[in-house]
Amino acid sequence: MEFFHEPNIDWLGRKWYFISVSMALLVAGLISIAVHRGLVYGIEFRSGTQVMVKFSKEPDVGAIRRQLASDNWHGASIQSLGLASEHSAMIELPLERGATGGEALDTGKNAIVKALTELYGGASAGKADFNNASAKTLEDHMLVADPLGLASRGIEIATSTYQNLAQAMVKFRDTPPQGGLIANFQQLSAVSGVTPAVLGALEKDFYLSGFTIRNTQIVGPKVGSDLRREAVYVTLAGLAAMLVYIWFRFELIYGVSAVIAVFHDVLITIGLFSLFNKEITLDVIAALLTLVGYSMNDTIVVFDRIRENLPSSKRENFVDLVNRSINQTLSRTILTSGLTFLAVLALYLFGGDVIHGFSFAMVVGVVIGTYSSIAIASPILVFWQTRAGSGRVKEKRKVYEREVAAAKR
Repeated sequence: MEFFHEPNIDWLGRKWYFISVSMALLVAGLISIAVHRGLVYGIEFRSGTQVMVKFSKEPDVGAIRRQLASDNWHGASIQSLGLASEHSAMIELPLERGATGGEALDTGKNAIVKALTELYGGASAGKADFNNASAKTLEDHMLVADPLGLASRGIEIATSTYQNLAQAMVKFRDTPPQGGLIANFQQLSAVSGVTPAVLGALEKDFYLSGFTIRNTQIVGPKVGSDLRREAVYVTLAGLAAMLVYIWFRFELIYGVSAVIAVFHDVLITIGLFSLFNKEITLDVIAALLTLVGYSMNDTIVVFDRIRENLPSSKRENFVDLVNRSINQTLSRTILTSGLTFLAVLALYLFGGDVIHGFSFAMVVGVVIGTYSSIAIASPILVFWQTRAGSGRVKEKRKVYEREVAAAKR
């Protein structure tokens, strides 16, 4: 299948337009990084506490931030998650300067829970929050209250029964449509084994808050620093390995051109993350590594066609040969890149906030990676071959002719 029948586009004649676009994006990204005083890192890289919370009503982000500030917790990052009707938010607190150890890491989570309890708790003295209680907490309270009168039957039977009942109630609470929030204890009547006596014991020992903690992530300073360093090492190692492979498979200048193009893709993608004030997380690093491989694959397809055309184009100018090679692979590029773009665009639009950073990097990466294989890698190759002189091109043609003849034997 071909989108274009024998296209004849002078790609290299427009190289300065492409280079200008790339320079503009690179400069804009670097300026944005400088203005923001660095990239916005996710909690994995900068250390601190990240808590995902679901509320019974739309949360007041400003009130939460003010409550945390009144408790001397500044620099909180609060953003809504999902649809407005889901009433979910992600709250992040940086690690206290100089804080170390497990207790210091738990301090951030405790501060968030304290602030939310004051705003949405409705706590009663001596009572625990049912919506944020674990199965173990429920089990312990029921063992003490013994609403089913199981003490006379032995501690093992009582423990086993209340343990199963507690797990059943937590499962009911955390399963949609409740999603972690119970508005009335009577809702638990739907759980097998919950009697009026059990409900009475729960109402006596627990209250129902207007929020629930869905997930908590705590990262220490050493882990965050190690992850930042290792992310850089992994990306550079991937580029170096690809350089060596292309050097072996083609020649050094082909590898250098491809690596420069991929490095260009990564820098522009990171710059766009800064321009749109998006966080760099581990998911984004995974997307960048995927981008490196995808862009390199596109570039190799073009380079391989150039190598195939060299032996049969003895009188053709190298610039024209590269243009012809790009045009010959254009339909394949549009097909593969277009379908990939549609897939990652759907992921970005409908995938939800959890993978939003990953899908954004992939959407940008597919476009930039396809563009760079034509507009960046090929001009670099032509520049080098032109600078080296036509004799070098003729020499390579003879080498490739011998390789083709040997392959046919």
